[in-house]
Amino acid sequence: QVQLVESGGGLVQTGGSLRLSCTASGDIARINAMDWHRQAPGNQCEWVGSATSSGITRYGDSVKGRFTITRDSGKNTAYLQMNSLKPEDTGLYYCTMNFQSMTDNTPRNYWGQGTQVTVSA
Repeated sequence: QVQLVESGGGLVQTGGSLRLSCTASGDIARINAMDWHRQAPGNQCEWVGSATSSGITRYGDSVKGRFTITRDSGKNTAYLQMNSLKPEDTGLYYCTMNFQSMTDNTPRNYWGQGTQVTVSA
């Protein structure tokens, strides 16, 4: 059994910053990648970005240059630093991980419960 717990969401004004955290625990042997997604009410889920175990990061066009993903592999934690926030960044932010457990080598995806980010105009 695994857990992904996100934290750090909240209310911020336009132009402000927030840092989200995502910590994984449980039956984890290796985390191959940690991604962030977000979903605004009435919208489809949008991929925000990802960070692989080798340190490669990629971002969606809507956040490129403003958001940064970092990982602390020793803590099984990923961070999403969000700067220059806009009202359209408002949404429920989910952390996901692609991992292999200690009992099963098959890579699997797992989603956290999400943390709300609200950017006021």
